[in-house]
Amino acid sequence: MNRNFRHAILLGLAATFAAAPVLAQKKEKADSATFATVNGKVIPKSRADALIAGQAAQGQPDSPDLRKAVLEELVRREVLTQEAIKKGFDKKAEVQGQIDLARQGVLIGAYLNDYVKSNPVTDEQIKKEYEEIKVKLGSKEYKARHILLEKEDEAKAIIEKLKKGEKIDDLAKESKDPGSKDRGGDLGWANPASFVPAFSAAMTKLEKGKFTEAPVKTDFGWHVILLEDTRELKLPGVDEAKGQIGQQLTQRMVQKHIDDLRAKAKVE
Repeated sequence: MNRNFRHAILLGLAATFAAAPVLAQKKEKADSATFATVNGKVIPKSRADALIAGQAAQGQPDSPDLRKAVLEELVRREVLTQEAIKKGFDKKAEVQGQIDLARQGVLIGAYLNDYVKSNPVTDEQIKKEYEEIKVKLGSKEYKARHILLEKEDEAKAIIEKLKKGEKIDDLAKESKDPGSKDRGGDLGWANPASFVPAFSAAMTKLEKGKFTEAPVKTDFGWHVILLEDTRELKLPGVDEAKGQIGQQLTQRMVQKHIDDLRAKAKVE
């Protein structure tokens, strides 16, 4: 039950019992705010609402069975909490620290959720991002193989063997790249943006069936690259990619907001 609907119900009750004694009104409000009591300790309805809302967010429909399960869970929690307090755990510094962190987490989540709702990503932003991605990715995909070596001389030796007709599939066993060495150096179909700039620049200059005649240096080591084929890059339409792009833009927006707040903070 959402907050607005509950508020409407409470307003209706207030109107119905407007002529009743003040004590009766106070009891009605107290009852409406109480979900259950355990050993005389009140479990507030707000706590049950929060747990039910969490289940709803995971696709669990509200039902009598769910509310029964929520009641049992909250009773178990309350029983254990009371026992923990009896033992004095709420006074321990490390426990208080964990409680503080949990409280902060809830507040942060509520704040950021509200920030996202108040600053929704627009269709125009999504379309602009989509066009920028298209430009960045280009129009082609490349199917390449490579061999990664630690030293330039080792890469040059591989190139000489390729020139003599040896197969890159066999030579790839000497590669330092664990992800491709057992596949003959095969990197599969990929966009140039998937690789570091130096690798992409060398790969895109190759003709099909050709390999780099000079080793290519990156932060990973020295590469020998062979281009097997190219094909047109087929991107999903903007409507199909809208959800993912919107999520990425939202994450970027939230991170920028956090960074801005951090930059303004006075830390001593």
